Amino acid sequence: MNRIQVIGAGLAGCEAAYQAAEAGAQVVLHEMRPQKRTPAHQTDCFGELVCSNSLKSEQVHSAPWLLKQEIRQLGSLLMRAAEAARVPGGHALTVDREIFSREITRAIESHPHIEVRRGEVTEIPRECIVIVATGPLTSDALAEDISRLTGSERLFFYDSISPIVTADSIDLSIAFRASRYGKSLDGTDDYINCPFNKEEYDAFVSALIEAEFYEPHIEEDKIPYFEACLPIEEIARRGRDTLRFGPMKPAGLPDPRTGRWPYAVVQLRQENQRADSYNLVGFQNHMKFGDQARVFRMIPGLQNAEFLRFGQMHRNTYINSPALLLPSLQLRSGREVLFAGQICGVEGYVESIASGLIAGRNAAALVRGEHPQLFPRETALGSLCHYITHADAGNFEPANITFDLLPALEEATKRRLRHDKKARHAEVCRRAAEAFDHFLYGSVARVDCQVSG
Repeated sequence: MNRIQVIGAGLAGCEAAYQAAEAGAQVVLHEMRPQKRTPAHQTDCFGELVCSNSLKSEQVHSAPWLLKQEIRQLGSLLMRAAEAARVPGGHALTVDREIFSREITRAIESHPHIEVRRGEVTEIPRECIVIVATGPLTSDALAEDISRLTGSERLFFYDSISPIVTADSIDLSIAFRASRYGKSLDGTDDYINCPFNKEEYDAFVSALIEAEFYEPHIEEDKIPYFEACLPIEEIARRGRDTLRFGPMKPAGLPDPRTGRWPYAVVQLRQENQRADSYNLVGFQNHMKFGDQARVFRMIPGLQNAEFLRFGQMHRNTYINSPALLLPSLQLRSGREVLFAGQICGVEGYVESIASGLIAGRNAAALVRGEHPQLFPRETALGSLCHYITHADAGNFEPANITFDLLPALEEATKRRLRHDKKARHAEVCRRAAEAFDHFLYGSVARVDCQVSG
């Protein structure tokens, strides 16, 4: 029980291993790549981002900002790596994927308290403290062992990868640089925008709907897609104007050639610090690669696009956390086992990092013979853990951090601020910061979740 085993060197696993090691625990971090590959990963580095390169909004008093602020204060390794790898992204924290992964890998491999073991883990180790952070692409063998351990069936949904094009293949005589409503953290135009008129948009939607698609691999899935990551063609099928009010919304992006908002727009976000590649924001899809090239070259400004990567949808695996986990992220039936990352039902990069941070801190507490700690419900960390362990177990879906997960403001405050949404969000953040400071420097909420035996 004096060593912590962490399975998976993704976002959650790396943060968990680092937090536990920084707390003085001896950690073994297992990663099956390169001995065994996944359908989505392309490198052997730790913390590889396989979908978007955005770690969400840095807009002050937004829910993603609040969560990042909390884990930064707790010394998050991955937040430091994100700052080192940062690229322009408007109000979002966007990173160069390669630099981000390299920074994480270097820090993990050089840590004196972390031993890295490459190779597939097919069973959860017994008689030690274990953090399962195998992410959305858990191997079949380990998923079966998790199923045996938890006594529950696996749950699946499909997640997304957006296409990437080379920068020099974008026609900037048509596409234009701008941030929505002219807003960005540093005043720069961080996005390239491809504008449509009505005729171009109608033809594009028709081609999108008529394209050939890959069939889902798991026919028995009741919920084949996570609602927040729908493939672009699925959105198009919901109505011809649905895209214009979703990922192709033109609001706040006047075309410099006309001075007016286009009928629709596709935004391209910088992929790396060299600025030699861009991803199509929100354009995850299940189309065959040949049709992706044909249809996406109908986007104005991308008629000669060179694709570095096509969009994909891939299977995600997660457990029924409300039925299985304590708020400390320990397994109810075996409290020496903790879960972190997307496998425990959080959705999103920062949420995965946050859950890994919590699991790592709590695992280190167990090694010391101490009680795990619960973050206050008023904080983003506390509310995220509360959701995944208190949601309806019969209808559980993964969640991003939103203000809806945090406790409501008092009625008097809500009435006073009922016409000012920004002020309400600021008050939620102020209350969270106060509770977080009290947690760190004052009395601490505890939960009786000691290791069994």
